Amino acid sequence: MARVSPFAKAFAGRWRIVEMDNWDNDVLDLVEEAHLTFQGTADGEFAFVALKGFLDVRYGARDGSACAEFSWEGQDESDPVCGRGWAALGSAGRLVGHFYVHNGDDSGFVCERD
Repeated sequence: MARVSPFAKAFAGRWRIVEMDNWDNDVLDLVEEAHLTFQGTADGEFAFVALKGFLDVRYGARDGSACAEFSWEGQDESDPVCGRGWAALGSAGRLVGHFYVHNGDDSGFVCERD
């Protein structure tokens, strides 16, 4: 069984997506509550607008701060999609990062612990 890194522990749990650069706050919860969840040593999930996906996460540090980098696959309005992203611990206990949809949109985001 893989050991959970201290970086993974810093991200563990459910985070509420409260802001995104490319989507207005009033559509973030269109299908379900917008969130980003980190579980175990390398798993997670997310949902916002009509996009839902599952994460493959790698934890580490970047510029001295804890960082989670991930690839993901999921669905956007029932169409298969995939992409990548990253998240870092920001100020005031928030999580900041960026989602990229393969051959599609990308957006920065801000999360608060749920």
